[in-house]
Amino acid sequence: MKYTGMPRGMWALFAGSFRKALTSVCGYDHEAAKAITNRAKPEYKEIIDRLPEFEKADRFKMNIVNCAMLSAFLLSMPQKPTAEKAAEYYGVSMMTVPMKWFCRMSGKKKFSEKDIRGMKETAALRAADRNPYSWNMEFLPYEDGSGYEARFSKCGICVLMKELGLFELVPAMCRLDYTMSEAGGASDFVREYTLASGGPYCDCGYKKKEQIRRKL
Repeated sequence: MKYTGMPRGMWALFAGSFRKALTSVCGYDHEAAKAITNRAKPEYKEIIDRLPEFEKADRFKMNIVNCAMLSAFLLSMPQKPTAEKAAEYYGVSMMTVPMKWFCRMSGKKKFSEKDIRGMKETAALRAADRNPYSWNMEFLPYEDGSGYEARFSKCGICVLMKELGLFELVPAMCRLDYTMSEAGGASDFVREYTLASGGPYCDCGYKKKEQIRRKL
């Protein structure tokens, strides 16, 4: 994958928040945070360079680019954080004002015909059959009409972070699924298994908030 387009843009958008969170979450002083960020940028470029290009229809390119950025900062820290601290660090770094706006806009389209069509197309693509850094998923609508589950049998984040020696920190990225769903305002995120914890699959369930309100 070339360090142009999305990878370059993601660094421009989020490097500042990743640097600030080194201080606010991880406790590094400003000089240490600056030094870690300076080490992380070439690390990020190196990780991006090792990745294959994603197919045009693959909607998960942004996920692996985000993984590359988090991994670059984790590898540039003097000491690995715990999974809990890494999750907090990633959440604070990613949930900037523009990201919260993006989640709200996405939430307005959740469960729309376009959203459902996109999920079905992604399931049919099975991109991980050709690219180990992508994902394979099934689209499973809930029988009661309360939402749907995206069930993943292959996860590019697991593959990349294992190669980088960071596999135990994969849950730091998984946690953001809950945060983004809440920020979207349209669904409650539910999960039972993750591949990172040894589960048979990763289940990403989205329950319509209106359905939950009616039951209450």
